[in-house]
Amino acid sequence: MPESATLMAFTAAALVVLLIPGPGVLYVVARSTGQGHRAGLVSACGLSAGAFIHVVAATAGLSAILLTSATAFGIVKALGAAYLIYLGLKTLLARGAAAEIDAGAPLSLSRLFTDGVIVSLFNPKIAVFFLAFLPQFVDPGHGPVAQQVLLLGSLYVVLALITDGAYALLAGSVGRWLGGRLLRGPLPRYVTGGLFIGLGLHAAFADRQR
Repeated sequence: MPESATLMAFTAAALVVLLIPGPGVLYVVARSTGQGHRAGLVSACGLSAGAFIHVVAATAGLSAILLTSATAFGIVKALGAAYLIYLGLKTLLARGAAAEIDAGAPLSLSRLFTDGVIVSLFNPKIAVFFLAFLPQFVDPGHGPVAQQVLLLGSLYVVLALITDGAYALLAGSVGRWLGGRLLRGPLPRYVTGGLFIGLGLHAAFADRQR
């Protein structure tokens, strides 16, 4: 299992990623401002359920890669580090205002949950993110990779549910102001981009040291 220091580092990195407004936050905010707290919370649950399916897939895929070759697993980690650096640079260089939030017509709670699952499940960027992000905190020398990936991925999903839920409650109270003014501006882009680049460089440096 991951060491306590690894879990703390992972939790800190995950929280920064999750607290910075992204597509998932925008989706939850849209539902909350359009239909209230409950709609936003149900949407957040749907997003997390879809994300957990990606975690299970990543667990199976990364475990299969390690069983094939430890070198192949190292290559996957290196490619993941490169992808995180690319993602950070792309985020830093992005221009333009945040996408407009459209809550759409009111939907039932079951439909909101299902839509959240579908939005998350059929977003290939989430799958790629997990395959790039989770291995950076996995050490095959500290136990089965499958258990480590599943633990870290599940922790990420729980943290995502908490942070998205907090945004849902805030958005339902503050309304469109939260969905508009707060989510725009360069600061979220700089923080997110810097975090991804830092994670990628740390992973690349750690691999070189080993």
